[in-house]
Amino acid sequence: MKETPLSNCERRFLLRAVQERKRLDGRQCYDYRNVRISFGADYGCCIVELGKTRVLGQVSCELVPPKPNRATEGILFFNLELSPMAAPAFEPGRQSELLVKLNRLIERCLRNSKCIDTESLCVVAGEKVWQIRVDLHLLNHDGNIIDAASIAGIVALCHFRRPDVSVQGEEVTVYTPEERDPVPLSIHHMPVCVSFAFFQQGTYLLVDPSEREERVMDGLLVIAMNKHREICTIQSSGGIMLLKDQVLRCSKITAVKVAEITELIQKALENDQKVRKEGGKFGFAESIPNQKITAFKMERAAVDTKDVEEQAEEIITKADPPSEVFTKPILHTRGTAQIGEGIENAWGDLEESEREEAAEEEGETDATAFECQKMEMEDTSIMNETEKDEPIVLSDSEEEEVVILEPQDTPKKTRTQTNLKQENTSKKTFNKKRKKKRATH
Repeated sequence: MKETPLSNCERRFLLRAVQERKRLDGRQCYDYRNVRISFGADYGCCIVELGKTRVLGQVSCELVPPKPNRATEGILFFNLELSPMAAPAFEPGRQSELLVKLNRLIERCLRNSKCIDTESLCVVAGEKVWQIRVDLHLLNHDGNIIDAASIAGIVALCHFRRPDVSVQGEEVTVYTPEERDPVPLSIHHMPVCVSFAFFQQGTYLLVDPSEREERVMDGLLVIAMNKHREICTIQSSGGIMLLKDQVLRCSKITAVKVAEITELIQKALENDQKVRKEGGKFGFAESIPNQKITAFKMERAAVDTKDVEEQAEEIITKADPPSEVFTKPILHTRGTAQIGEGIENAWGDLEESEREEAAEEEGETDATAFECQKMEMEDTSIMNETEKDEPIVLSDSEEEEVVILEPQDTPKKTRTQTNLKQENTSKKTFNKKRKKKRATH
């Protein structure tokens, strides 16, 4: 399914908002969306929410033979999947150009930056090493996939615990979590990606673009950095020419955002470890009641219900006194009542044009009443003539025979169809005009 294109009106509206330093979600140009981190019941499973963009990270491990050219280093493997659940434009089982670009950027950010000590993953040199696999699944797409995926990847790696092993001669023993506590990975630093969207050939800059802003942007700059202000990778796409000052300004903004995100990750990991030691609810068991997984949690405004009566009394005292109102009903006639003095009906005053129309309608009603009376008189005369016992003669011109029929019973009073139609239409018009007259008065 192809992506629904933006209309020209939406495109112009978004570009005009960028020029006026405004965004659809109310953020400023350099503001980052809220980052939320929740962990699963097992180690190495987490969900990262960047606004409405949601990524699930899962880390697994197994013992495999090492690569021939690196016999003493473990293996890191990253895989990002864009499912149709995240957006209808993503097709299952097909590697799009966007997916290939995102996978390469994540590998450069997390593997090539040497954030994980791969030599500590070696069990037996040249024979067995740990292979760490990081699977990232995009659950919902609302822009800036790379930032959410990089945060989910590094959080899942920091949260993961591999089984403990022991080597006795050529025998390798892998212990279960019940036998020995799992061992965390050796992580040197935490690189985080920050994306910048450029508009009108670099004139305007936005941090953390949303999905609609990505559609109208001219270019994208992604900078991966750790809290020590070390740039791990940098990538520019879109074919825009950036000046040195623009890149330096983006790097300064990245340093501030990365420091905030790293502090948030460390707090989330500490809280999860504390809750696991205490034995309380942790992971998705705590997240499901708060609707962090199944649905987007709506932020509710806090309402202070303290001293409500005192505040109400203050508002009443400061307000203007009410106007005089008659609480007792005034009974005009039996069965009717009115609250208050009442005012004369302003609808009774007609304008000159309305008066002329009312006079014309009165003349028409008189004429129609006269016509109705005349038609009734004619109908009665016709009925009197038919009541007489006169024979009815029927003739046929072809056979030239005359048949005389004498009615045995007197016929009932009947009216012609034309007279009935005229009478009905005249009565309808008369009733309509009478209703209009009553409404005006």
